[in-house]
Amino acid sequence: MNKPSLILHAAALAVASLAFQSASAQALGAADARVAKDRVEADYKAARAACDSLSGNAKDICVAEAKGRQKVALAEVEHRRSGKADDLTRVAMARADADYEVAKERCDDRAGNDKDVCVKDAKAAKVRAEAEAKAARSTRDARADAASDKRDADYKAAVERCDALAGDAKKSCVDTAKARYGKG
Repeated sequence: MNKPSLILHAAALAVASLAFQSASAQALGAADARVAKDRVEADYKAARAACDSLSGNAKDICVAEAKGRQKVALAEVEHRRSGKADDLTRVAMARADADYEVAKERCDDRAGNDKDVCVKDAKAAKVRAEAEAKAARSTRDARADAASDKRDADYKAAVERCDALAGDAKKSCVDTAKARYGKG
């Protein structure tokens, strides 16, 4: 991929990511998820049919792009349905895999060492994207753990302050602390 194509591709991914993030704010019910998956399948079939007019490597690239968009879209639907952080990581992994498959197909237009370098660059880009997805997941997990630790520490401190009270005042204080810090 030449430099202008990489810049355009990166910009398109950024716009798609922003659109996905705003759409993912709304969770999907089971029926809505089924409709969304059906739409993704219909879009894939239309994109795949459009590839039939092409031949050679151009067709292979078109098919790889259609399959990649399908995989990413299905992962996004699943994330919107579940809302789980692991599914968000699966979206990033699907995107990395799709980009890799398309880049690999584009490399088929080259020969010799130029092709070998192209394939290695595509693989390196995939590994980088996967590493970033894993790092983002680790960051999310670390932040969740830190928030839980802070909440637990604040709860213990609040209960300790309640120990200075007696009777109903102490019970009320402890109940308030439990409610505030999400303790059962």
